[in-house]
Amino acid sequence: MLHVEGVGKRFGSGDQVVVALEDASLSVADGEFAALVGPSGCGKTTLLNLIAGLEDVDEGRIVVDGETPSAEDRLTRFGYMPQQDLLFPWRTVLENVSLGLEVQGVPKGEARSRAAELFPQFGLGGFEDRRPHELSGGMRQRASFLRTYLLGRPFLLLDEPFGALDSITRGQLQTWLAETWNRIGGSALLVTHDPHEAVALSDRVFVMSPRPGRIVNVLDVDLPRPRTARAAETEAAHHLIDALRHETEEVEPQP
Repeated sequence: MLHVEGVGKRFGSGDQVVVALEDASLSVADGEFAALVGPSGCGKTTLLNLIAGLEDVDEGRIVVDGETPSAEDRLTRFGYMPQQDLLFPWRTVLENVSLGLEVQGVPKGEARSRAAELFPQFGLGGFEDRRPHELSGGMRQRASFLRTYLLGRPFLLLDEPFGALDSITRGQLQTWLAETWNRIGGSALLVTHDPHEAVALSDRVFVMSPRPGRIVNVLDVDLPRPRTARAAETEAAHHLIDALRHETEEVEPQP
């Protein structure tokens, strides 16, 4: 289980200090898929980076399964998928997907064998030897997700993984991720700007304030699991999406 307790983060020094987060707190239970929404610049990605161990907190603490690991230790506790797929153009898709395992010390042959076994399940069968430029945007994101999943971390951090895609492809990948999550399970925290995406995928949605960011509301998504694409089109889902859209509009900074 993840607990973020009163976390604060500042950047810069002296008169140039920017307070990115202040007293930010949230919890994600084992097996829960949570989403994090809020206005641009409110610190969503900063909070994800702190949880992942890419940055360290200035105030508060991050508790994982009852422990308070250092930032360095958190690097090994979470799987992190950024918005950009970060596939190396000179490597094949299979070589890209297996790279994380190889960095962990898994022999190259074993890493690629383990990755190749999952290509059909992730809609990548037959594309093992292609280069990233030969894949659609959606396929590149599936490859990036598989690379993250293969690390074997029980908790995934997803930073707007579909944000750069067109609306049709984004909708297709939301459906794909919901179906994939039904199969693989685990815990996740998703950063998104899209209320529909947050409701379609998550069990709870945390709403952040403008900078300095903190959690100002939590919306429970009481939709059945296993989740399907149709679940997000029900009347109950539309009520939740409208409520979340209202919540996010309430915290948008005024011009």
